This record gives sequence, C-alpha cells and structure tokens, in this order.
Amino acid sequence: MSAPAPLQHQQPAPRLRTCPLMHARAEAEHGAAPADDRRGAPAPGGGSSVQRQELGLHAFWLLLAMRIVNALTTRTFFQPDEFFQSLEPAWQMAFGEQSGAWITWEWKNQLRSSLHPALFAGLFAGVSAISDICSLPLAPRAELLIAAPKITQAALAASTDYFTWRLARQAYGARSSAAWASLALTACSPWQWFCSTRTLSNCLETTLTAAALVWWPWQWPLTSYSSSTTTRPSVQKGVAPRIISAPLGDLHHLRLSLLAAALACVLRPTNGLIWMCISAPTLWQASTRERLALVKWAVLCGCGVLTLSALADRRYYGVWTFPPLRFVHFNIAKSLAVFYGTNRPDYYLTEGLPLLLTTALPFAAYGIQQAIRGSGRLSPMLSYLALTCGAMVGALSFVAHKEVRFIYPLLPMLHVLAAQPVSCFFHPLTPSKKAMLGFLLAINVLVAGYGSLVHQRGVVDVLHMLRHQHESQALGGGSGNTTVGFLMPCHSTPWRSHLVYPDITAWALTCEPPIDVPLDRRASYLDEADEFYIDPGPVAWLDQHMESVGTIRGKGHVSKNKDEGKTHNSELKRPWPKYLVFFQQLEGTLAEFLRGTKYKECWRGFNSHFHDDSRRRGDVIAWCLDDDGADATHGHVEQHGLPGTGRISSGQWGMGKLRG
Repeated sequence: MSAPAPLQHQQPAPRLRTCPLMHARAEAEHGAAPADDRRGAPAPGGGSSVQRQELGLHAFWLLLAMRIVNALTTRTFFQPDEFFQSLEPAWQMAFGEQSGAWITWEWKNQLRSSLHPALFAGLFAGVSAISDICSLPLAPRAELLIAAPKITQAALAASTDYFTWRLARQAYGARSSAAWASLALTACSPWQWFCSTRTLSNCLETTLTAAALVWWPWQWPLTSYSSSTTTRPSVQKGVAPRIISAPLGDLHHLRLSLLAAALACVLRPTNGLIWMCISAPTLWQASTRERLALVKWAVLCGCGVLTLSALADRRYYGVWTFPPLRFVHFNIAKSLAVFYGTNRPDYYLTEGLPLLLTTALPFAAYGIQQAIRGSGRLSPMLSYLALTCGAMVGALSFVAHKEVRFIYPLLPMLHVLAAQPVSCFFHPLTPSKKAMLGFLLAINVLVAGYGSLVHQRGVVDVLHMLRHQHESQALGGGSGNTTVGFLMPCHSTPWRSHLVYPDITAWALTCEPPIDVPLDRRASYLDEADEFYIDPGPVAWLDQHMESVGTIRGKGHVSKNKDEGKTHNSELKRPWPKYLVFFQQLEGTLAEFLRGTKYKECWRGFNSHFHDDSRRRGDVIAWCLDDDGADATHGHVEQHGLPGTGRISSGQWGMGKLRG
C-alpha cells in the first residue's frame, strides 16, 4: 500500500452540518488524495497500513463468528436449489452413485457447472475421512456432515459482508461514517441473515461479485489523463477530481477481480450483465494503456476459468460440455424455465427489491437517485453501481421466470448506495431518531428470526426425525433398512444431505419438465406431482401406483422389494413404506383412504402459518406402519433420553411431537 499523497494547496475543509460523512470527499476537493483503501487513506484510529490491516482482520473475524452462529441456528427451508443444485451432486461426487443422492434433470442434461458442488464434495470427503480416522459414532459423524457445508457457507457470507464494507470505504473514504453504515446495513440485513448462509449458487455468486467489485480498478477513470497533462484540472461541481496520469498500479488486484468475475459468470451466466455494465464505462474513460491491460487480462483470466470449468465438467459428466451455453439453450430457447413459474414484469420492483432490502429500501432508493444525478461530492463510482443495479433489474424483468435470489448479487451495491443516506439521516442521533432506529432494527430482527427459525421449518425437522429414528433403530440392533415415502409436491424437503444414511430408502413425487414435449402440447403436460394432486388425484393415484391397502391390514408388513423406488411409469407398484410423510392439507384424504390399516401418526411438526402453495399449507405429518419394527424403534427412542409418556414435545417451534 502506498503512503498518503501529499496535500496540494491545502485549505481547511468546510464543515458540512447536514452530512458530516462527506468530510472525506470535501478533503479530496481541496487537494487530498481520495480516501481509498488501496491508495493510503487512514482508517479510523490511525493512519498506518498495519492498523488498517488489523482493523480489517478484526472486522472479518467478528463477521465470521456472527455468520457461523447464523448458519448453525437456521432451521428453515427456502429453495430446493439449496440442496438439489449443490449438496446432492456434491454427495454423489464424494460417496458415489450408490449413496442415494437425488440427481435432478438439470445435471442429467449438463445444465450446471460442477465447480460449485465440487467445493462441497471435497468438504464431504474430508469430513468423512476425519470421522473414519477418529472412529466417530454414527450420530456425530452425521451431524458433522450436515454442519460442514453450513460453516463453509458462513465463511462465504462473512466475506460478502466484509467486501461490502471494503467497497463502501472505497466509495466514501475509509474514515467516513457511511462506510461504517454499510457494514451495519449488511450485518443487520434480514435477507443476509435468512439467505447468505444457504448453499445456493447465488450466494457464492454474490460473494464473488462483491470481491470482484472491491478489486476492480475504480481509480482508472479518475487517473486517465494523457501523459502530457501536467496541471491539475479544475474541480467541477458534482465531479470527483481527476489527477495526472498514474501508473497502472498493482495489476494483482485487477487479475483477482477478473478471476472472481469470470467464476461468477460460469456459475450464473446472468452475472455477465453486471460486468458488461461495470466494464463499459471503465473502458470508455480509461487511457489506451489501461484499456489494453484490461482486455488482455480479461481474456487470459476468462480463458483460465473456462479451462478449469471445462476440465471439471469433463471429469464429472464424462463428456466435453459447456453448461452455461446449454443452460441458456434449455431455459431461453426451449422456454423450460417458465415451467417452474412466471411472474409479472414489475415483480422485481414490487416484490424482489423490497424482500432484498426490507427496511433499507427507502435509503437505497434515495441513494440511487443521488448517485445517478451526481449530487454533492459523490464518487462517480456510485453512479456506475446505481446504473448497474438499474440495468440488471431491467434486463431480468424481461425474463418470465423471476426469483428474488436472481438479483441477490446486487445487494452489496445496494447497501453501499444506501449507506450515505442512512448515515446522513441518523446524524445527529436525536431521541426521536433513536426511537426510529430501534424500531427499524426490531423489524429486521423479527423478519430475520421468523424466516430463519419458523417459516417452513417442518420440512427440515422431519428429515432430522427420520435420521434419528434410523440411528436409534441401528443402535438397538433392529433392521438396517428404513423406508420413507414423501407424498408432497416435488423437492419439498432436503434429501440425502440430511438423511445421510444410504440405508434410508426414500422416494418422492417428481416434477420433470417437458423436455421432449412439443410446444403445442406443453399446456396439457402434467408431471408426477401434478398427476397426484390434480389428475387423477390422490386416491386414484394411490390405487394405481401403490400396492393394495390389503397388504397393510391386520398384522401388516413392510415389503423389502428392491424395486420400491421405481418411478410411476414402472409396471411394478410401490410397496407401502415404513414412513409416509405429507402436509396437513392431505391429512383428511389419507385418513379416509388408509382407514383400517396399520398406519398411525407418529410425528407432527409445525411448518408454516401461511404458504403461497395451498398444497404445502399446515403442519408436516409422518405416519408410521405400526408393525413390530416400528414399535421397537419407538422404544429405543424412549431409551435415548426422551420421556416415555406417549407424547414428546419440544414446543410449537421445536422438533415436533413424537407420539407412541
């Protein structure tokens, strides 16, 4: 890091009563070097590079500790991709095709990069090896396998927070209160608490985008005067001062930025829209020498990442393939993305951004307006960030299938843009503003807590129950095989990453898209889950695809047929599993259909107070075949510390109720 630039024509900086955080920019107008992490601005409490590094390390470790707590206390389900596009293929990579991982159609059609699950595959393999070396029992080994991806993702989430802060320091100055406001915004964000520690590719994409933005050569448009310029140009209102042509600087940061951006684009091709918006003004305003350097390293870094991706995909898929191109072909050219839902054109403006920003929304909106107008002494960097956010939201609004997580990579930029309005609004911190700040923080805590601890927790809790029942059965010397059937909409629960044991044989309703169905016939296409709920409906579907209920009357039995996991197209009917898992919405139908059988309710867990899908409303319920094996299992549960009163409950938000 270079030393601070000497002051030229030093004058006292004016006092800005309405917004003291702009003091650093005022200094820049009067000749001081911009307060930039990479250009020698002093951090709060001192001016040396060692002090800045120590401050950064302390901030990161605190963020990491917070995100580990965040990850390990999250109990809810958000999106199937959290498991089926990362942990399931990773499980297969680590433990083989016989491990019971659920590989979805995207992977069978080579639509996804294998780089993201490869991260967790290495983690699974490492945890398994350490568990073997330490001779860990079944239960601790399973808990470690479940916790390891969460802790890894916590480190990535902490990095996102840290890079957001670093980006704000570059935009506003290391000593500005706006930089600290950005750190508070990301640390207290309900969306960050709810989503950042989940194993979605969008979360890794966001981390990579934030890092690449920090390492981006923002100083180039500010130092791109020709080498013949020898005098300092006059400062115009609303425009940060340009200084004489400077060396390219440390290209190491540029290379890191381009590598991170390229990797983000390989993981999520739509990330390329961000870098088109960021690179265009940089290329336009940079000097010829800087343009050549940027193009050169963009090509080299891009080719390097593509080579790595191609080799990884060749190893995973067994053939040479390019998933980003196939992703665009299937989802855009074949219009398969709309099979999973469409939204209004204004979705991102009316739902996506409010969900992403919650209480920070008005501050971000004002910050974007100020940045685009070039108000005050704002850095031009902020206008580039604001225009990037607008262009990304506008472009994605034309795509029929929309989800809030698709614009998640914009959140670090939005927090930086919101930071100055937040800092200005709450200075000075009068009693009325203290009350408002407390109110906003309370809203954030309630939203984050409800989303991560309450809403849709039953679909995760039931997997823990099944795994614990299997462990208790194994410890008690019972049958080694546990069978489960999920009569739910497809991908309603996690899968092997939470079931863990391959001896838990499970099946669920599928929802394969109409890949080979002509366009004129897609409107009438029904996947397996649709057939179950719509046509022919639950009763007729069970009659057609399950063994006769007569096989589970009287003493009952659990079939050991190896073909029980076959799909609905199989000529063989599925045997009735030991456990049936379903949502409360289906309870009345199943109670009537299975009346007089050996199925009895053995577990019920709270899932949600409301849901936009009527099929998923209410509690999650598990019925068990009341045969000798099931009774033995319940007995062993009681022996492992659970009271044998016939009804076990840990409260409404707990693991549910286990009934004997």
